This record gives sequence, structure tokens and C-alpha cells, in this order.
Amino acid sequence: MTNPIHILLVDDDPAENLIMRGIMRKVTSAEIHLHYCETIDAALDFIKSGKPVSMVLMDNRLQPQADFRETVPAMRQQGFIGPIGVISSSVADPYFQNIEDYGVDFRIDKAQLDPTAIEFILREYVTK
Repeated sequence: MTNPIHILLVDDDPAENLIMRGIMRKVTSAEIHLHYCETIDAALDFIKSGKPVSMVLMDNRLQPQADFRETVPAMRQQGFIGPIGVISSSVADPYFQNIEDYGVDFRIDKAQLDPTAIEFILREYVTK
């Protein structure tokens, strides 16, 4: 992986941004630029701005009550065609079984996010 990979993290908890930055620094196979937005509106503005985005990691639930069934379609309607992964503290809920219906490419439990998982996701969804 030679070109920088731009990942947009959308999560209403700023602590998740710090955690993800720590994880991304440990990924040795790619140069990752992590961008962060706290709201879906900020993320839509980021996409509209034309800044490079290779992939979006979207928190399942954003305040006040939106979940991926609303946020991911909004990203797609904004014109983002790259991979979108939903991250959640629990991916066992039944509605996660129909993620493709909402434009989601993959889901992952926050507890499983580590440098190895990120490298796999990048190989699978970004560098093909």
C-alpha cells in the first residue's frame, strides 16, 4: 500500500477518536490519515468538501437517535461510493443482519478493532 489512505471516523464520542488514532499509528502496512467528525452533518460537509476519503468508519449510533440505517444512506445520497464500515460495541442486534440494504460494506465490534483487523479491512476494501 503506497498511497496514503484517508479514513473518516464518524463517532459522537471524542474518546473514540483518540482510541482509533492510537490503533492507526500501529498499522505498519499503510500510511493512514485519520479524519474525525462528531456528527453526521459534519461528516456530510466533509464529504461535500471534496477532501479525499478512502473509507468511512461510522459509529452505529450517533446522538441524538440516529443509527446506521439513517446515517449510511445519507452518506450514499451525498455521493460517497467508497467502503463504509459500521463500528459498534455490539454487532449482535438482529438489524445488523441486513447491513447491505443500507449501503454498509462491513460491520465490526469495537472490541475487535486492532491493527491486524485494520490491515485486513484495508486489504479487503480499500486497496483492491
